[in-house]
Amino acid sequence: MSNHTAAPESEMSLAELRGDCARMAPHWVAPAKSAPDRVAPSLIHGITVPESSARLIDAMSEYGD
Repeated sequence: MSNHTAAPESEMSLAELRGDCARMAPHWVAPAKSAPDRVAPSLIHGITVPESSARLIDAMSEYGD
């Protein structure tokens, strides 16, 4: 977190957020292994999405169109 008093999310600037992320980046370690093989959607079973989440995504033009 940044060294200032916490402001409501609506008052946090993008610059502050980017600064906080930049300070945390050294603590995040990515695994050195390669990406797994893709799985065909027809082979994925047992995943459920709450109806309210599905409606939310469907209402977003980037995802629903």
